[in-house]
This record gives sequence, C-alpha cells and structure tokens, in this order.
Amino acid sequence: MQAFFSDLWVIAAIAAAGFQTLRFMLQKVLSTALLSPTGATFARFFYSAPLIALGIACYLVATGQPLPAQNATFWAFVLAGGVAQITATVFVVTLFKSRSFAVGVTLMKTEVILSVIIGLVLLGEGVSLPAFGAIALGLVGVLLLSTPPQVRGLGLAEMLNRGVALGLGSGVLFAVSAVSYRGASLELDAADPVVRAGVTLAAVTGSQMLGMALWLWVRDRPQIGAVWRARRVAAWIGIMSMGGSFGWFLAFTLQTAAYVKAVGQVELIFSLLASVLFFGERSTARELAGMAVLVVSILTLVLVI
Repeated sequence: MQAFFSDLWVIAAIAAAGFQTLRFMLQKVLSTALLSPTGATFARFFYSAPLIALGIACYLVATGQPLPAQNATFWAFVLAGGVAQITATVFVVTLFKSRSFAVGVTLMKTEVILSVIIGLVLLGEGVSLPAFGAIALGLVGVLLLSTPPQVRGLGLAEMLNRGVALGLGSGVLFAVSAVSYRGASLELDAADPVVRAGVTLAAVTGSQMLGMALWLWVRDRPQIGAVWRARRVAAWIGIMSMGGSFGWFLAFTLQTAAYVKAVGQVELIFSLLASVLFFGERSTARELAGMAVLVVSILTLVLVI
C-alpha cells in the first residue's frame, strides 16, 4: 500500500494537469465572449464547490471515517491559499486576452520554480545548490517569454509590460496557494490521503465560492447572473475544476509542492497542443525557445531536488 501511494502522486499530478488545461480552454472562451475575468473565475468555484463537498461527504459515510478536526493553522493555510489562487486565476484569464494560450500558461508555470522558494519559507522544505542552478536557467526562459511578439532583437526595454506582470504575478500566487494547500492538508489528523485531500479541497472551494459571490454582489452584480446564463459551458468548467483540483490536492497530500508542480509541467505540452489545434494560434521562435529553456530548467529541477 505504501508503494502504491508513493507512485500515486505522479499519476494524480499528470491527471490534474490535463484537467486544468481543459478548464483554462473553457475559461478562455468564456472570458473573451461571455464573462469578465472575475466572472469566469467565479464560474469555476460556483459549479465545483457543491460537487466537491457532496463527494467527500459521501466518501466519509461510505468508508465509515469521521470528519477530521480543523485547527486555526489549517484555516489560515486554507484562506491564504484560496485568496492567492483566486487572484492568480483572474490574472491568467486576463492574460489570455493579450497573449497566446500556450505562452500564457507557460508564464504561469514559473510557479514551479517559485514554489521551491516559498516552500522553504513557509514549510521549511529546502532545496539543494544544483536546484538553484535550475532556477537560474528557468529565469532565462522567462526573459525570452517576456518580450512581446512584435519586438525584434533583445527588446530589453520592452520586457516590462502588462503581460509579463500578469504572468509572473500569477506564478507567485499559484506557488503560494500550492504550498498553503499542502500545509493545510498536513494539519489534518487522518491516515487516508483521500480524506485529507478531499476535506482540504472542500474547505478551500467552499470559502472561495462564498468569498467571490460576496465580492461580485458588491462590485459587479450582473456577472452573477451571467455565470448562471453561461451554465451550459460554465458547468463544464466546474467539472474540469473538480477533477483537476482533487488531483492536485491528492498529490500535495502525498508529496511536497515543488515535486508535484514539477511533474505538473506536462501541462506545457497539453497547452501547446490546445493552442495550435483548438485556437489556431502560432508561437514565435522566441516564445518556442523560451518554452524549451523553461522545460529544460524544470526537468533539471526534477533531477536535482
């Protein structure tokens, strides 16, 4: 059983990456046609939180396990991770309006590098010196991706642009959320990793749904109705979100955030295929080089940590 769980986190991370790519594809369609970036983000939680809560409740009843107690540290991690994830998702959906789908996701994936540093600060999960070399290599890839497609040459003066700020900002926030979710799951006293992952996920998505509903009610009330009117597509966002989130949370329960996010970089391949096959987008030579360098840095990171 222990050997099974030692490999399960890899399968869960790969599955989560697949679900997440499908979710972002749907959010890209909604954000450009039906909903604002905030509305598209809310749709994800509105259509997934109830399903997640029902699912973990049924699992606890079926297995005869009690609901584990949640302490103050658990809720602190849950709320910190939830706010960071909401803000990061809004950044990414906004980014899709100004950059191609594949490049947007690649910039977001700087989270795998940043999660190493944030994991060290928040949970004391350190990295080796070779890992810092991989981080430096990853920064080269980020710089290549930072230049807008129309810029020729090095374009150093143009690298400070809105798309870069959104992409890197989302990477930082997604890293904070990943480490926070792992921290929350470790606070639960339960031997079953499915229970720890499911209870943490239910707490996070429930808090996110309520928080965003209140925010939209005060700041952008028409988007609540728009999310309901877009339910034929938005409901699928919820389903994809539920599958992807549970995969991530299960993997976080079994392994450190840095390892999980490193394996999850397979999403780069998924997003590039989606960009070409579904959205008819093309990447520039600079962007492809940046993706390649970033992928090499991530693979190196996997080997040295």
